[in-house]
Amino acid sequence: MLSLAVAMGVGRFAFTPIFPLMMRDGLLTNEVGALLAASNYMGYLVGALLAARVRLKPLSLQALGLVGTVAVTAAVGGTSTIVSWAVLRFIAGVLSAWTLVATTTWALGWLAAHGRPHLAGVVFAGVGLGIAGAGLFCLLVARPQVTARTMWVELAVLAGAATLIPLWIGWGQPASAETAPSKTAPSPRQEAAPGARGLVVCYTLFGFGYILPATYLPALARQLVDDPQVFGWAWPVFGTAAAISTVVVSCGLRKLDRLQVWAVSHLVMAVGVVLPVLWVSLTSVVLSALLVGGTFMVITMIAMQEARARTEGNATAILARMTAGFAFGQLMGPVVSAALGRLTPDHASALNYALALAGVGLILSALYLQYEARQKLLLKVPCHG
Repeated sequence: MLSLAVAMGVGRFAFTPIFPLMMRDGLLTNEVGALLAASNYMGYLVGALLAARVRLKPLSLQALGLVGTVAVTAAVGGTSTIVSWAVLRFIAGVLSAWTLVATTTWALGWLAAHGRPHLAGVVFAGVGLGIAGAGLFCLLVARPQVTARTMWVELAVLAGAATLIPLWIGWGQPASAETAPSKTAPSPRQEAAPGARGLVVCYTLFGFGYILPATYLPALARQLVDDPQVFGWAWPVFGTAAAISTVVVSCGLRKLDRLQVWAVSHLVMAVGVVLPVLWVSLTSVVLSALLVGGTFMVITMIAMQEARARTEGNATAILARMTAGFAFGQLMGPVVSAALGRLTPDHASALNYALALAGVGLILSALYLQYEARQKLLLKVPCHG
C-alpha cells in the first residue's frame, strides 16, 4: 500500500496539485505544464514496456522504483529549467510504472498464495492514499511565502519517510517469496492470456478516459474559485474516493463478477468525465472528482486481477502489457486535447470536446466488457480467479 502511495501518489500524480501553484509562482504556463505532463506519461509508457524485460525480481525492482522516485521528486525542487523538469518527470514516469508492475506482481501473488485475494483492495488503496496525501500536503503547505519548488523538496522528504517501511519489509522477505522474472520475455505479438487483447484495449480506453479529469480538475476548480483553500480540495477528494472505493469493492468481489463491476465502473466514470462539460460549477467539479476518483483505482485493481487470473505463466508480462496500454491511453489524452485546440476557438472548448470523446470511449468499452461477461456466463467459464 505504501509502495503504491509513493510511486503513484507522488511519482505520478503530485504534479497535479502542485501545477496550479507553479503557475502562481510564474514557473509554468498551461503549455509548459502540458509538456511536463506528457513527459511523465511517456516515461510511464516506456517504463511499462520495459518492466517485463528488466532482469530484477519484483521486490528488487520495487525498491529501485521507490528510491528513484524519492530522488527525482527532490530534484524537481532543486532545478529550475524546463528541460531538466521534463527529464525528471520522464524518469519519474518510468519508475512509477516499474513500481506498480513489481508491487502488483508480488502482492497479488502473495495474497493468492495465502488465500486472501480480497485484501487486494487494501494494497490498491495506496494509490488513493498517496493522491489524497499529496493533495492535503499542498493544501496545508500552500502559502504565499512557500514556493512550489520548496514544496517539491518537502514532499520528497515525506515520500522518503514512507518508503522506509516497504523497503524494510521487502528486505526481510525470503528469496522464495519472490517470483523470478521469466528468462524469455514473450513477443509483443504473442497472446499472453485468453482474451488479453480485448482487456488491453479496454484498459487503454480507460487510461484515455480518466487522464483528462485527473489532470485538469484542480485547474478547473481554480478557474471557478481562485482560493487554494477551496480549489485545493478537489485532489484530496479525488484520492480519498479512490482509496475507499478499492477496499469497499474488493470486499464484495466474492459475490460479484469482475467483468461486470469493471463495466459498471466505466459507465460511472463516463458520467464523471462529462459532468464538467454539461454543468460548469464547483459542485460539478467535486462530483466529478468523486465519480472519477471512486472508480479509477477500482478499475485498476479489477483489471490487474482479471489479467493475472487468465495467466498461467509469467504474470509480469501481461501486467506490463496492461500498464503499457493504460500509459498509451493517458498519453493520448493531452495529445488529442491539443489537436482539438487547433480546431476550436479556445482551450476550454478543446477540453470539453476531449472530455466528451473520452466519455464515449468509456461507454463503448463498458459495452464490450458486459458482452464478454455474458459470454463467459453462457460458456460457464468462471470469471473469478
